Amino acid sequence: MSAEKRAESGFEVKPVYGPADVRDGLADRVGEPGGYPFTRGVYPTMYTRRPWTMRQYAGFGTATESNARYHQLIRAGTTGLSVAFDLPTQMGYDSDEPVAHGEVGKVGVAIDSIEDMRRLFAGIPLGEVSTSMTINAPAAVLLLLYQLVAEEQGVDPATLTGTIQNDVLKEYIARGTYIYPPAHSLRLITDIFAYCRTELPRWNTISISGYHMAEAGATPAQEIAFTLANGVEYVRAAIDAGLRVDDFAPRLAFFFVSRTSLLEEVAKFRAARRIWARLMREEFGATNPKSWTLRFHTQTAGVQLTAQQPEVNMVRVTVQAIAAVLGGTQSLHTNSYDEAIALPTEKAARLALRTQQVLANETDLTSTVDPFAGSYAVEAMTDEVERAVVELMGKVEDRGGAVAAIEQGFQKGEIERTAYQNALDIDSGDRVVVGLNRYTVDTEEPYEPLRVDPDIERTQSRRLAELRAERDGEAVRVALAELREAASGRENVLPPMRKALAARATVGEVCHCLREVWGRYTPSDVF
Repeated sequence: MSAEKRAESGFEVKPVYGPADVRDGLADRVGEPGGYPFTRGVYPTMYTRRPWTMRQYAGFGTATESNARYHQLIRAGTTGLSVAFDLPTQMGYDSDEPVAHGEVGKVGVAIDSIEDMRRLFAGIPLGEVSTSMTINAPAAVLLLLYQLVAEEQGVDPATLTGTIQNDVLKEYIARGTYIYPPAHSLRLITDIFAYCRTELPRWNTISISGYHMAEAGATPAQEIAFTLANGVEYVRAAIDAGLRVDDFAPRLAFFFVSRTSLLEEVAKFRAARRIWARLMREEFGATNPKSWTLRFHTQTAGVQLTAQQPEVNMVRVTVQAIAAVLGGTQSLHTNSYDEAIALPTEKAARLALRTQQVLANETDLTSTVDPFAGSYAVEAMTDEVERAVVELMGKVEDRGGAVAAIEQGFQKGEIERTAYQNALDIDSGDRVVVGLNRYTVDTEEPYEPLRVDPDIERTQSRRLAELRAERDGEAVRVALAELREAASGRENVLPPMRKALAARATVGEVCHCLREVWGRYTPSDVF
């Protein structure tokens, strides 16, 4: 007899599954594609009429350099842009601030003002592309800069499509790029919901993210449970702010990882849709079917890439991409094989896109909807993941909801425990990582990574000095004062924020204005 095998989420993986392993009432719980509870997908036809959106994540150095990479990706056939911002931008600092030193342009593109946003999208028709922006605490600032540049191109904001991540709660759990205390962060998010309802009705106002929790070590069940718990918190905050659930819920989106554990990942995505549909219909009373649907973007698992034998990552990424497609994702980013070493080279980024194109055009994955429906193994695993997720979500609720649990360190502590155990399993060899702890080689082939120009910080600082010298300083001062007043009261902060950005206020100036009113978040000792 072989040793018992367990899924990453903790349940037993049986050698053989049959009818007895699948709960009664399967047809009622699984349903049809595009129908409640959306276990089989959020659209009736899924990929049989159109494949998923191939949205490649990119951004580095200056806006001009990133713009060149976007044009390369568009020529290669990507169907959606996804912007990576550098750490100072993510934290709401300008490139010339001391705290930004050494980080400008390193993990994404540096955006300091509307001038940079113009350079970033030069020659790209924003009325024709869908753009995702991975930005959280300063999400409102970057969204408004995008809107302003689109309007300069003559695009009606009502036609703009895309997504801002805008998921600050997971920053307190797993990433750390928060600025303001949770209550003020939630207020800013609900202001974005309200603003976009009238100004950008086709824009996805939030991408509630489990990806970063998974990268920090969360199991599939933890990833889904803590992400959906955050989603519940956002819905409650919006309702408390006076919004009707069906006015904002159809624009909610999610962001998950896809690992190499293919069957469990497919089950995870199916369970997540089912749980969210039930929550929205039964707990929040949403009546619009679009409010029940969990639409999500997927990225292959960066944490599973290895710097050792990096070409093996091509296999990992392909398996992870297949899992995402079989799980019913709406859009997908495939990682480049060299990302464990440095920013992806142009060749590696193109190959990552080609991986998706092969799956969409040369396989039969797009020929039928939800190929695993009725599989004893996958249906049983879907039930197991659902049970584990519901149990974890109950523990979050027992602690007062997502924000209260975050302040108690619950989610972070749970993820850190599983991450530590995973590291022990890899170190001991109980968990095999090809090329790292088994099937290793004595020497590695030389690799020339992409390098960011070290002069970028000076370039950005010079441009900021020129901007401040040329702009109407009084107009900026007045606009920031109006923003400060709105933040002090109950007025939506986005209209005065937009006025300040149009007057060429910088990202850092706008974020500092809100810091003055709302303060900065400092984790408690429980972390």
